[in-house]
Amino acid sequence: MKILLYATAISLVGSCASLSHKEKIQEITDNINIEQPNKIIEYSNTITASELKKHLYIFSSNDFQGRKVGSPGQKLAANYLKNHYISEDIASPLGGTNYFQIVPKSFLGKKYNDSENVLAFIKGSEKPDEVIIISAHLDHLGIEKDGNINNGADDDGSGNVALLEMAQAFKKAEEEGFGPKRSILFLHVTAEEIGLQGSRYYTQNPIFPIESTIANLNIDMIGRSDKYHDNIDYVYLIGADRLSTELHYISEAINSKFFNLELNYKYNDESEHNRYYYRSDQYNFAQKNIPVIFYFNGEHEDYHLPTDTPDKIDYPLLEKRARLIFATAWQLANQPNSIVIDKP
Repeated sequence: MKILLYATAISLVGSCASLSHKEKIQEITDNINIEQPNKIIEYSNTITASELKKHLYIFSSNDFQGRKVGSPGQKLAANYLKNHYISEDIASPLGGTNYFQIVPKSFLGKKYNDSENVLAFIKGSEKPDEVIIISAHLDHLGIEKDGNINNGADDDGSGNVALLEMAQAFKKAEEEGFGPKRSILFLHVTAEEIGLQGSRYYTQNPIFPIESTIANLNIDMIGRSDKYHDNIDYVYLIGADRLSTELHYISEAINSKFFNLELNYKYNDESEHNRYYYRSDQYNFAQKNIPVIFYFNGEHEDYHLPTDTPDKIDYPLLEKRARLIFATAWQLANQPNSIVIDKP
């Protein structure tokens, strides 16, 4: 698969060799045709603030004890995700009621118990062997020594509930005859907070071949805004142009057509000192030459504190960002050709 993509990329570069950079970009953007725009609107509208809120108040509740890797609370969270997928009749790629990819203690280190990535899957109707992965990390920091619970509503409860709603939207589309042409894997990874371990385990032990994985859309904190924005209608995008110029412009086209969020690339600068590109789960996919986008709202005053609670989430904004990611995944899953990797 990747060999064919490289060949396509080389062909594209060769055909554009005499063009200016501006003309090359224009050729890419001219070839982006948004697939079934009315259906994108119809099914993205099923992702609602009220449903996101309902899930997040459970997922980031004290009952889940801060979701520390391998803890009883983290396992409660994993089971909540699994039971939701079962209730929505969204299958596991592992078969039956097995939605867990076990990440063993031997991989995580002696300080931690076995943990699990949670996986759900919608099979593509025309190109089932090509897979788009939408991911978020399900773990957080657990309980502090003073007994305060790090609920992690934004980090990364917001990403997990967005995955649940996107999966439900794709499932509804499938049931009504508009299922994705490529397969979609909804991947809730564990152990992000201890060094991106769950996503590293997946990329070393993939359920679907790395060579068949078209893109990774990773979500880590999309429920709030940071101190740098008076206009909160924004989201930071990181990594979209690192491997695929086309992926960047597809993302731009989807946003321009449907949402008009401010797509902020401040943290995509390779010299940016926070180095967020390397600090969330998309990086393990990028290392395998899989094009990625990391969606992020920036750090806020409650980052990694027990005060990151669900009452502080901006649910209409979470809804809009989740819809943007859904629409981008829809385009990647349904456009005729896989995205071109032109920066391997």
